[in-house]
Order: sequence, then structure tokens, then C-alpha cells
Amino acid sequence: MILDQSENNKRIAKNTLLLYFRMFFTMAVTLYTSRVILKALGVEDFGIYNVVAGIVTLFSFFSGALSSAASRFISFELGSNNTSYLSKVFSAIFIIHLLFSVVVVCFAETIGLWVVNCKLTIPPERIFAAHVVYQFSVFSCIVGIMQIPLNAMIIAHERLGIYAYMSICEVIGKLSIAFVVTYCSFDHLIVYGMLLFSLVVILFVIYFIYCRKKFPEYRFSFVSEKEIVKNILGYFSFSLWGAAAYVLKDQGVNVVLNIFFGPVVNASRAISYQVNSAINSFAQNLTLAMSPQIIKSYACNDIHRVLQLLFRGTKFSYFLILFLSIPVILETKYVLSLWLGQVPEYTLIFVRLVIVNTLIDSFTYIIGATVQATGRIKKYQLCVGGILLLNLPLSYFFLRLGFSPYITFLIAILIAILCLVVRVLLLNSLLRFSIREFVEKILGLSLLVTFMSYVLPFIIYISFAEGFMRFLLVVVAGIIGALISIWFVGFGYTEREFVKKMIFVKSNI
Repeated sequence: MILDQSENNKRIAKNTLLLYFRMFFTMAVTLYTSRVILKALGVEDFGIYNVVAGIVTLFSFFSGALSSAASRFISFELGSNNTSYLSKVFSAIFIIHLLFSVVVVCFAETIGLWVVNCKLTIPPERIFAAHVVYQFSVFSCIVGIMQIPLNAMIIAHERLGIYAYMSICEVIGKLSIAFVVTYCSFDHLIVYGMLLFSLVVILFVIYFIYCRKKFPEYRFSFVSEKEIVKNILGYFSFSLWGAAAYVLKDQGVNVVLNIFFGPVVNASRAISYQVNSAINSFAQNLTLAMSPQIIKSYACNDIHRVLQLLFRGTKFSYFLILFLSIPVILETKYVLSLWLGQVPEYTLIFVRLVIVNTLIDSFTYIIGATVQATGRIKKYQLCVGGILLLNLPLSYFFLRLGFSPYITFLIAILIAILCLVVRVLLLNSLLRFSIREFVEKILGLSLLVTFMSYVLPFIIYISFAEGFMRFLLVVVAGIIGALISIWFVGFGYTEREFVKKMIFVKSNI
């Protein structure tokens, strides 16, 4: 048992390091790509693309729930050593995804087009380009939905190396597209949408070929057991509520901002979310690496292991985001100017607020993965999803009263705090752990580490004039302050040993 746990820890460490290699590379390339494509499209077209593609995302809100269900059921069967059942489960998952892709097309080509034509604020001369990009976004969405079972298979088997390499290929492809768009003579927005769709198709084909060769035990059949489909749909139906809440929180609010302020504010919000996505990928990669182990441990009824991963993963998620957020929050203006050159209005405050929101949400990533492992997600999804859904009506209400666009981020932060409290209470009802210990060892220590990490860089920030020298000093002070605070205050003995093993694994990869 101890040997198995050690091997599992090594697997988590190795997969996490592979994902971090992928993350550092993709983060650098993605941020540079954003600069290139913003310059190529212009602020207005950049905003149009993001809000139009966001409409499609609204109708594919269940893709997150489908992904969660697919990963959970495949990982659970692997953890139970029920390999003979895998093909049946995979067939059921694939059929469900096929059906829901048809649903997306139906909604996107009716209600979606109506929203684009009648509700969005788009300059008349860009309507045709917006329509073309919308159709390419719909096609890309369908291919993405059909790729979910393949991704779930790879993640469940913890083959995250290929996942990392494919992500690298994807960002290189997007950078290449950005350069092509820059120098082409045709409508830049239309070319951008067309080439992104082509890239999605190519990546899907590669994933399909890889899965067919590496996992021959998965054989698709259109005939699937009704009981399996029923179980997956039951799990999915409750995940759907939470997924809808998340999409309305993000893309729904994006549409509302477009109605009140136009595409320029959408561009600012898109940039802030790209910065946030780069930082947030630290914690998301850790969750991706740990989730299969949490599900498999629960399938083996090893609750002690599940709770160990829960506490450790939650703490690590927060510290990883904190580590990167310090220089970005303090030096937002300088970073954006250096990165973009041309910084749209509101971007600075949007970036700071969305990172604060993500720091709060980072406490919940492993909690969500743990709840999914239990399969008892009904109460959790209904409560958390219900609270998250408040984002859209509250944002609309305050914008209607004449508040600034950043009020939507403040609302999201307050709701995130409320959701964190509810999530901890609901998870406790499923697994029975010490809430007091969670508050003291996770939340309390995290706040203390945050305060200690910011002291030195903040003193430098207020003592020097803006410029490269201050930025460099803030970065160095942030790294040193965060590392010392996390290592000696945030980590206990077991966490320090785990990190040492990760470093040892890295040296042997």
C-alpha cells in the first residue's frame, strides 16, 4: 500500500512537471500571440471576435459537464480495475457527445443568430465578417465537443505527456495563424476564424489517431447499454447546472457588457481573461494531474488518501497562483504596456480584479474534483450553481443603474467568497473532515502567506518610480518573499517532503 502510494505520488509529480513545462511554454507563446493578433485585428475586431465566439460558448455550456462526466466514469472504472466495462462506458460517452453536438447546432443556428443580429453591438460594416466568424466558431465547437471523450481517455490513463505536447503544438499553430493574419490581404477577422477552425480539425485528427493506437481496448459501438447511458446522464444532468452557471457568469456577462458598452470593453475583458488564464493554468494543471488519483483512490475506498490529496492540492493550488500574481497585480500597468503596447480602456483594473477572483476560486478546484469523485454531486451542483447564476442578473441590474463595467468583477468576487463557504460545508457533508482544520491550515495559513509575500514587493512598488528597474525589483522581491513564506509558513513537513520528491522526479525525467 505504501509502495503504491509512493508510485502514485511520483506519477502525480511527473505529470505535474510535464504540464508545467507545457504551461510555461504555452503561456509565453499565448501572451505574445495575443499581442500580435490584437495588432492584426485592431481593438474593435478583437472585441467582436471574442463576443461572437462567446455566444457559441453559451450554447456549448454543457461541454464542461460532459468533460467532467467522461473523465469521472473512465477514471472510476480504471480505479475499480473493471477494464471489461471500459468499451461500454466509452461508447455511451461518445454517443452522448454526438447527440449534444446536434443540440448545439440547433440552438446556435436559431437563437444564437438572433442574438448576433438583434442584440449585439456590432458596427454595420462588420456584420458580414461577424457572421462568417460565428459559423466557423460553431464548427470549431462541434469538433471540440467530439474531442472530449478522447481527452478524457488520455487524462484517465494519466498519459499527460501527449496532452502537454499537443497543447504546445496548438499554441505554435495559433501564433503561426496570427502572423498569417497580419500579412494577408483578405479580411483579417474572417481569415482568423477560418484558420482557427482548420487548426481545431487537425488537432482532433491527431488525438483520434493517438487514442486508436494507444488504447485498442476501447472499441466504439452504436449499441450501448441503457443503464450506463442512464447513469452518465444522471451525473451529467446535475453537472449541467453548474456548467451553465459558469458559462453565464463568464460569457453571459460578456454579452451584457457588449450591450451596455460595445466591443471595446469586450476586448479589455478578453485581455484580462487571457492574463488570468495564463496564471490560472498553474492551479488547473495541478488539478488535472491530481484528479485521476483522487477518483481512483475513492473507487478503492481509500478515504484517507482522498483527504490527504484534498488538503495538499488545495493549498498548492492557491500558492501557485499567488506566486505568479504578485508582480502582475502590482505592476499591471507596466506589464500590459510592455506586452500589448496599445492597452484598451479598463484593462488594468479588469486584470487586477479577475486575478483576485481566481485566487479565491483556487481554493475550490480540488474540492470540485473530490466531490466529482464521490459521484454524489446533486446537492453540490444545485447549491453552488444557484449561487453562481446570480452573477448575470446582479451584473445587469448594477450596469442598468449606471455603474462602471468593473462592477461585474466585484460582484463575481463576492459571489466567489460565498461559494467557497458553501463548497466546504457541502464537501464536509460527503466526506466528514475537520472544517476547523481546513480553515486554520488552508485558509488561515494562505492569508498569512499572502500578507508576508506582498510586504517586500509592495514597499519597493511605492518607493520607486515606474519603470523597468522597479518592475525587476518587484519580480525578484515577489519571488523571494513568496518562496520563503510558502516554504517556512505555508508548508508543513509532509508538503516540503512532497516538493522535494517532485524536484527529485524532475531530475530523473
